Amino acid sequence: MVIALAGVLAMAAMAAMAGCAQPDTATWRARASSSASAEPPSAGPQSPSASPSAAAMPRNGNLDGRSAVPAEGQAVDTSRPDRVIGNGTAAGCTSAAVVSAVAAGGISKFDCGPEPVTIVMTATAKVRNNNGRTVLDGGGKVTLSGGGKRRILYMNTCDSSLGRRGSDCLTQTETQLVVQNLTFVDGNSTGDMTEGGGGGAILVRGGRLKVVNSRFQRNRCDTTGPDLGGAAVRITIQYHYKPNYIVDSTFGGAQGQGGTCSNGGAISGLHASLAVYNSVLTHNNAIGNGANPARAGTPGGGSGGAIYTDGTKFHVGIFGTVMTDNHAKEGGGAIFMVSNDRTGTLTIDSSTLQRNKSEGFQNSPGIFFLGSGKPKIISSVVK
Repeated sequence: MVIALAGVLAMAAMAAMAGCAQPDTATWRARASSSASAEPPSAGPQSPSASPSAAAMPRNGNLDGRSAVPAEGQAVDTSRPDRVIGNGTAAGCTSAAVVSAVAAGGISKFDCGPEPVTIVMTATAKVRNNNGRTVLDGGGKVTLSGGGKRRILYMNTCDSSLGRRGSDCLTQTETQLVVQNLTFVDGNSTGDMTEGGGGGAILVRGGRLKVVNSRFQRNRCDTTGPDLGGAAVRITIQYHYKPNYIVDSTFGGAQGQGGTCSNGGAISGLHASLAVYNSVLTHNNAIGNGANPARAGTPGGGSGGAIYTDGTKFHVGIFGTVMTDNHAKEGGGAIFMVSNDRTGTLTIDSSTLQRNKSEGFQNSPGIFFLGSGKPKIISSVVK
């Protein structure tokens, strides 16, 4: 216990990554009721086709969540898409078509027939940095699968092979990825150490990410490592530390459906603010061993059963969300958050956190937090 905590405290002294833009302060407030309005829209080769799914997809997120989502966190209006993936049949919805649509940018929807379908990706879909906002809307009937072999989506504003919109790659304010009404399963980034590794389903560096009404199940990344994480989603160094939104979404949701990674069984962030609204994060696991920095003789990791975040000048908000039955081998069965400069805040509002086991250390039930003061807990159950 003492050794593990010492390792975490040492991590808090790590220097911030070089080259980051100066941050703005990001704050969020939960309001009494949710708005239903949506923001206005912004202006391939053959591959294995989709297979029909056995049953209609379940509804996502915390159906009892009532925290109002800020306008910029709401779903994008996709009623006038720039392109449509598919031709009305499951056979027309291929991995290559998804890769091509994501590379083209703009708003893409699916037309894969009347039944739910699963598209097994044979390549990772990559966002081009010169395309502005890229929106992928599955209409509640599309599952993208990594087949247990690969990451599903990738955006990196500092990857020159994907284009560049400015001299400083981290100031590309217009490069954004939005995924909504989709399910992501069996993504796997194990062995891929791009940006430090992690992000079994989605890896994002720079720009901004928004996830709405989506589900993540059985995603994974490397099982050990002191600072890599995010079995489902990995977010690093967002421009001006603006919040990345997770809205009405489910990570895990049932026994055996959660994500597994060294840290952050669902989500991992590095120098990246996170706002989670009306979502469900359950049965996710951080399975590394040795914390961060790694204790002598260990490979490191094992913190943040559901969410693992560290860095400087970032904030985390959890609103109207259920986080239960997550597990960390080391610290923070539900949430691990270390703000190196102690300016970061953790707000938990109108949420339930319980039965989140921390085998090594915590300073609140299911939480390890080092930042500005103590976690701000409002109208929530944390036990």
